[in-house]
Amino acid sequence: MAARAYWQGQIRLALVSIPVEIYTATKSGAQIAFHQIHEPSGKRIKYEKVAPGVGPVDVDEIVKGFEIEKGEYVLLEQDEIDAVKLESKKTLELTQFVDADEIDVLYYEKPYFVVPADDLAEEAFIVLREALKRSRKVGLGQLAMRGREYVVSLKPCGRGMVLETLRYADEVNKAQGYFRDIPDSEPDPELLGLAESLIEKKAGKFDPKIFHDRYVDALKGLIERKRKAKGRKIIEEADEGPASRGSNVVDLMAALKKSLEKPGARSSPAVKTKPVKAPAKKRA
Repeated sequence: MAARAYWQGQIRLALVSIPVEIYTATKSGAQIAFHQIHEPSGKRIKYEKVAPGVGPVDVDEIVKGFEIEKGEYVLLEQDEIDAVKLESKKTLELTQFVDADEIDVLYYEKPYFVVPADDLAEEAFIVLREALKRSRKVGLGQLAMRGREYVVSLKPCGRGMVLETLRYADEVNKAQGYFRDIPDSEPDPELLGLAESLIEKKAGKFDPKIFHDRYVDALKGLIERKRKAKGRKIIEEADEGPASRGSNVVDLMAALKKSLEKPGARSSPAVKTKPVKAPAKKRA
């Protein structure tokens, strides 16, 4: 395999150890990178590492420090940090198995491909993959990668498996704080039916290739126009503002019906009205 493994170690299930390699499953998309420029001279701005009262310092003189009190640090060399012993640095022990839908989507962070490290590991790898598939379970464990220990999930994916890093509980905000003020009321049945029909009309199989970063495309177009304009300022015409906020159910009803009648529409009008109903009492 041409790519370089992101992590090499073993998956352990009780007394069974499976040598594996992990590869990054995603990559950065097209991006536009800007630099800071000193306009009068046209020179690029550079950054120097400086210490107060000392001035610029050599990179070799920089170490990591943890502040224990204001202005007082415990200094650590990189090899001291690398030497911290964690069993999960080389072994992913599967300690629990859960249904996939038990893990809230908020916890998923980044996916990795998992493959057997060699031919001898293939049999055990396939057994684990198929056992997960038949049981419809996701394996959980902890794994140390690049200076951090992660909670991870393991699930089948085609001929291989996918490992996904998960956020810890204290890294996820509680949804209740954001959703508390949304009324707990039932929608109008006719409006709900129209919305369901609109969803069904636009239903299809997921194809990520049909989506692309339109903002990047627009920036590329702006850069090309600016280049041809030889520095002349270019201002795009502003888009029309958002639809005005309505105040009754008839507006939403008409918008949904019009959306269903419109052939080949990619999205419904941006309507932010809602049925006029007595709001439910807010929960504490």
